[in-house]
Amino acid sequence: MQNQTVELNSVIYNAANQSFEALATVYAETTSSSFACAINAPIDMNFKDAAKGLTTQALRRFNGNAGLSSAHPLSIPSPMVRAGRTQPRKVVDAFEMLRQLAA
Repeated sequence: MQNQTVELNSVIYNAANQSFEALATVYAETTSSSFACAINAPIDMNFKDAAKGLTTQALRRFNGNAGLSSAHPLSIPSPMVRAGRTQPRKVVDAFEMLRQLAA
């Protein structure tokens, strides 16, 4: 088993997507790889738990076990149901809303 370490850089909370995001670099022996990682979480999640989720995602990607999340391109958001909600949030297209107001 390889000794792998993860370095998280530029950790931010993206309020629009309600997710923590970071650039994660995984170091293993003589190789390293960087990944853009994001986890859906409430803004009041403590940093330790957010870092653990981001680290887990980076290690899965590094080891080739990204699962279903890698099957969807980042440009197409998939509807997600958050805890306590029965339906996914409605995604608002700001440009379409402005077109309707202008008409």
